[in-house]
Amino acid sequence: MPGEKQTAVKYYVGVDVGSASVRAALVDGFGTVVAHAEQPIQVWEPQPDHYEQSSADIWAACCSVTKEVVCGVDASQIQGLGFDGTCSLVVVDKQFQPLAVNCEGQNHRNVIMWMDHRAASQVERINATQHRVLNYVGGAMSVEMQPPKLLWIKENLPESWEKVGYFFDLPDFLSWKATGVTARSLCTVVCKWTYTSDRGWDDSFWKMIGLEDLVKDKYEKIGNHVLSPGEAVGEGLTPEAAKDLGLPEGIAVAASLIDAHAGGLGVIGADVKGHNLPCENQPITSRVAMICGTSSCHMGVSETPIFVPGVWGPYFSAMVPGLWLNEGGQSATGKLIDHVVRGHVAFPELEAKAAASAHSIYTYLNSHLDLIKKSLPVGFLTVDLHVWPDFHGNRSPLTDLTLKGMVVGLTLSRGLDELALIYLATIQAIALGTRHILEAMQAAGHDITTLFLCGGLSKNPLFVQMHADITGKPVVLSKEVESVLVGAAILGACASGDFASIQEAMAKMGKIGRVVQPNHEHKRFYDKKYEVFLKLVEHQREYRSIMNSL
Repeated sequence: MPGEKQTAVKYYVGVDVGSASVRAALVDGFGTVVAHAEQPIQVWEPQPDHYEQSSADIWAACCSVTKEVVCGVDASQIQGLGFDGTCSLVVVDKQFQPLAVNCEGQNHRNVIMWMDHRAASQVERINATQHRVLNYVGGAMSVEMQPPKLLWIKENLPESWEKVGYFFDLPDFLSWKATGVTARSLCTVVCKWTYTSDRGWDDSFWKMIGLEDLVKDKYEKIGNHVLSPGEAVGEGLTPEAAKDLGLPEGIAVAASLIDAHAGGLGVIGADVKGHNLPCENQPITSRVAMICGTSSCHMGVSETPIFVPGVWGPYFSAMVPGLWLNEGGQSATGKLIDHVVRGHVAFPELEAKAAASAHSIYTYLNSHLDLIKKSLPVGFLTVDLHVWPDFHGNRSPLTDLTLKGMVVGLTLSRGLDELALIYLATIQAIALGTRHILEAMQAAGHDITTLFLCGGLSKNPLFVQMHADITGKPVVLSKEVESVLVGAAILGACASGDFASIQEAMAKMGKIGRVVQPNHEHKRFYDKKYEVFLKLVEHQREYRSIMNSL
């Protein structure tokens, strides 16, 4: 009303660095995404299982998308900035200049991506030590964590190793670029580097695996100043970074999160009253957040540490302060679906028909499945077609990097119907893999009643329904599709001091959109599919044993 004083809306910026792009969002104090921008980033694959990026390319994209989302906004309304990113390894020299992570000596390619599996022999040797720190990563370290990658660099790139000034997890590199402070996030160092919140670094581990160099300088290269996620870093945004990002100098910058953990933050704490969900009036520990993109992560929290064989953690305060985190995962989900669909002989036909109908290829495939299902429920179309989804190894709960994908039930047919069926069977296999992970978590002591999904695959209704039907649990979708960006903005909101805690910000900024219930009438069919699913890996191990006896 005229004459009444209006309270200016407060905004927070969240920046998310994914595998293939950088995104930014301007988010208000109620968790509404007001503006959103995205820019692709480059990925190099110089040889199989080697995936590299450029930190300069990533930062340039961060600056571009951030400028875009704050364009035209009163700078005084922007209170805080939060980053999340993939758990990729950034390598710089003592002057913070990029250092090559490749044999070609290309310094601009200074990032080993999370999904890079070059350090397979190194991780095998690390796991053979059976060191006590491995108890906190499900009993076996993943090749996607940082110690094996560090060991690979030392053994294969001695020149780079000698010149290294700092190794950063990508989310920590971003907060350093913004503030000039080399502090690390508790999330990154606990989840990917073997740091523990009570003991810190374990000297004996690094010496045992041959990286005693890191101990000598008191861990300066990998971080000896650790902050909780959402804690304010240094004096806020530096003048140089403020100019690069188009933001006010000195605004609060938060200690960062890994991208999956930011997605968990954006959804897992939402108020569920009135939705008739089993987790209503239950602690947050009854929920699992699933972040589904190129890969998938399954984030469950507990009040006391739960050790789950084959599932990472327990990590204290790595996502939600004061709670222990277990993190299951599948190394290739969105990437696998894309691989299967685009590699099929009928893909050109699919692409043409989808374009003609002005739909995405996946919307078209979902519609095509509805056409060919006749009187059957769509999921029953795969009664004779089964997929084992570990085309990029198994992260959880089998922790077997060497496992391969399998398809059983192929015919000579090459048309669009067959492409739709293999697409459906692949989605079901991913959901069956989620069931496998959840069962391992529940057997160890988690009590999980409800799934909270976010990420790109949560936009696909078939993917969501299959996860509900196959796990037998309701699936909650957030109001904001970009939950990872909301999670990053929550960090910025906490660093600004506008919220007293992460938990308060999660409750106010995380909002439920839709609930998808499982169809319990289909339970028997999916129980049988799950029996077949588990048989597939048994058979794979059996035939490999036979061939290894040669």
